[in-house]
Amino acid sequence: MYEGDEITGKIGTVIFRSESNSFTVAKFRLYELTEKDITITGYFPALVKDVLYTLIGEYKEHPRFGMQFVVQSARRVLPTDAQSVVAYLSSPLFPGIGRKYAQTVVETLGEQALYLLRDDPDLLDGIVGTTPKKKQAVKEGLVLPGDQEEAIRFFTTHGLGIRNIMRLDRIYGPKVLTLIQENPYRLVDEVDGIGFKTADKLGLSMGVELDDPRRVKAAATSCVMEECMRSGDSYVVFDRLVDVLVRQLYGIDFDPEATIDGCVEEGKLIREGNRIYHPTQFDSELTITRYFDTFPMSMLDPYDPFALDTGLAALQEAKGILYDESQVTAIKTFFDEPCTILTGGPGTGKTTVVGAMIALFKYLHPSASVACCAPTGRAAKRMSELTGADSFTIHSLLKWDLESNTFGKNETDPLSIDMIIIDEFSMVDPWLFAQLLKAGAQFKKILIVGDRDQLPPVAPGSTLRDLILSSRFPVIALSHIYRQKEGSDVIELAHRIRQGHSDASDFNKDIRWIPCDVHDVKNVILHVVNEALNKGYNVNDVQILAPKYSGVAGIDGLNHAMQKMVNPPDDGKREMKVGYVTYREQDKILQLKNQPTDDVYNGDIGTLIEIVPSALDENKQNRIIVDFDGRIVEYTSETFINITLAYCISVHKSQGSEYPIVLLPCVREYSNMLTRRLIYTAVTRASKALILIGEPEAFAKGVATQDKQPRDTTLTQRLNLEN
Repeated sequence: MYEGDEITGKIGTVIFRSESNSFTVAKFRLYELTEKDITITGYFPALVKDVLYTLIGEYKEHPRFGMQFVVQSARRVLPTDAQSVVAYLSSPLFPGIGRKYAQTVVETLGEQALYLLRDDPDLLDGIVGTTPKKKQAVKEGLVLPGDQEEAIRFFTTHGLGIRNIMRLDRIYGPKVLTLIQENPYRLVDEVDGIGFKTADKLGLSMGVELDDPRRVKAAATSCVMEECMRSGDSYVVFDRLVDVLVRQLYGIDFDPEATIDGCVEEGKLIREGNRIYHPTQFDSELTITRYFDTFPMSMLDPYDPFALDTGLAALQEAKGILYDESQVTAIKTFFDEPCTILTGGPGTGKTTVVGAMIALFKYLHPSASVACCAPTGRAAKRMSELTGADSFTIHSLLKWDLESNTFGKNETDPLSIDMIIIDEFSMVDPWLFAQLLKAGAQFKKILIVGDRDQLPPVAPGSTLRDLILSSRFPVIALSHIYRQKEGSDVIELAHRIRQGHSDASDFNKDIRWIPCDVHDVKNVILHVVNEALNKGYNVNDVQILAPKYSGVAGIDGLNHAMQKMVNPPDDGKREMKVGYVTYREQDKILQLKNQPTDDVYNGDIGTLIEIVPSALDENKQNRIIVDFDGRIVEYTSETFINITLAYCISVHKSQGSEYPIVLLPCVREYSNMLTRRLIYTAVTRASKALILIGEPEAFAKGVATQDKQPRDTTLTQRLNLEN
């Protein structure tokens, strides 16, 4: 009998299927906390959607399409009540209880195990594998308020994944079952991260009719947010929304215009003329505009201009530098204006000027408080190292709570800060900026720092662009390239890219072009990395950036290949498979989500220092321990979804960071994902050397490709109307 890896989940999109021999390529959603979609291939019967299957096979790397799971056999997992109880008992609510022990409990006590154990936990004493800690975990897990186990069984039976079930329990508490049974579509409006598809799967399995007004309105509100996330716009034009909604609900008899109007009347959507907003986007623009109508609410004591000139001269002498006219203008404007925007490309001295502003501000206002913040942990750390000022991520500064997606610092408990600097502002979306301003009643001076040519935020909006285009704030654009004097080819190329020029043929110091076919990219990268390591660089000095996860030159495949070369299997290193990723001690690890309680944030990179298998753990759970520059963070099955390998990362994840050596593959396989902004952002991540690998024509086409169109927002319009 074949023994391979086992995965459990549900079939998704069928990409290809041969009716003659049953060869199939499809997407498969894992039934675990990651709920990740993976590609499966193989010869097997047609799988029914919304039915749970266990597939047996192995992960293999396809030379063209990247990592896939090759199926050897498939069996249906019946959605019985016993299955729900096992899923519940082995969930994070019961630390130390694994699936095997949970199955033993159900086999011994039957489907009513939860109710029996709630009344008499001592029944566990007669079950093989019971330990005092397991018994305590079960007792504590079952004394949670309300009939939580009934809710878990209900949701699991109706196809909701474990991760979302845990989220609903945290938000709704003991009333979760009653509230969701009344209206499953409330999840779209009330639970961050749950969209229409998830709510609809639950609703339809509960017997909700296709034309139920609750379902149709939920589809409308979800369409608005999904369209904004897809396009980056802050609103959807009415006619466009009607078209999208009709396609979403194809075949259903409903009035789309009346549906949208009904959502507007209920406050689920906001309408201004022909523009339809999701409330989060509309409220963000309004919050920002209203904040600057009254900013600052209180003023700093006037400064002495002579003291500023004296302090500036002393600072230049102490540092042995001479600020140019634009830099001096920036510094003086900063002191004259309550809010200033400082922009410029790499090498133009933004950080140098910011350091001077901080030093002079402390000199002129010694009793005032100063804080720097940035969207990512690495950007905040870099700002702190370069300026010497306290620096935080925006989320940590606002005391963000991961579970509720709320901030401890807000209108009722504002930040006690006089002057705030926000770095890498191109990454800040209007919603996050609005949350910062809600807590900013005591701000007296704001400095916004960013590069207008970098990628816009992942979320809807284009905050830096909109603030610059408004007539509300002085904008100082630094353009003189200082690091060019040091012979930086990278910075010169970055400025060429800004102007739409892609020629790098005359660079021979800091930039290398290695032309190759897409199928050779992986081997070329491995060769270049090996060269760098032999020259004394370490794996953290070299960062591969790519725009796409799948494919032969995608992030997943390159991570797999890099791990095999720089951190191969070793008897002295433990390893653990999570989904299709094998983690091994000494791996380079990327943080994918903010974890404020552990002081690690999206984009942070660390080293996996220890793997503790469940057999050696006192709580009988697998653990991965990662070192982020001295911050030791432990991950269990509930948080494995927050990390991945970091040998190759996306360009978006690299924003706010710098690496000594950047390897940037550019191939036609990346298609329309290669744009001028993306390439510019990737190139500017290199502090010493840049190696371009692949097809020069793809690079040239990408540099020539502007974003399809500027994002449609109304923040500039609102700021100008109020001015």
